[in-house]
Amino acid sequence: METPPVSIALEQLGVPHTVFRHENPVHSFEQAASDRGQRASQVVRSILFRIAEDEFIMALVAGPAQVSWKILRKHLGKSRVSMATEDEVLAVTGYRIGTVGPFGLLNQVKVLIDSSVMLEEEISIGSGMRNTAVILKSADLHHALKDSEIVSLTE
Repeated sequence: METPPVSIALEQLGVPHTVFRHENPVHSFEQAASDRGQRASQVVRSILFRIAEDEFIMALVAGPAQVSWKILRKHLGKSRVSMATEDEVLAVTGYRIGTVGPFGLLNQVKVLIDSSVMLEEEISIGSGMRNTAVILKSADLHHALKDSEIVSLTE
């Protein structure tokens, strides 16, 4: 079975993790959490934002929480921020929407970790492959993302 790109990147960094493969296609956030035996707050979404022409930032958010545009703009000191398009996500990360994780990206991207992510000891992130996730400790995620910043992005 093919090893997901995020798992390969974590192995190279020496980060302990496990790969979870869903038996059936995942159609919802709640289903992903349930299949993994996790609460929704343990499923971390990697959301790519365009903050300037050809400049992007990734926000990691736990569960179904929504990033506050106002808080994000204020934190970045930008008056205009938009979500990356599907094509931009693929071009910047190398992953399709729904599979994005913060490791093994095509391009270097600054990562903001919402403080909600650190409330859970164990989390799951995108693996770079459909219907597959990577499960790891939130402390290991933060340690491995050396240049990341923990901030409150949700209201």
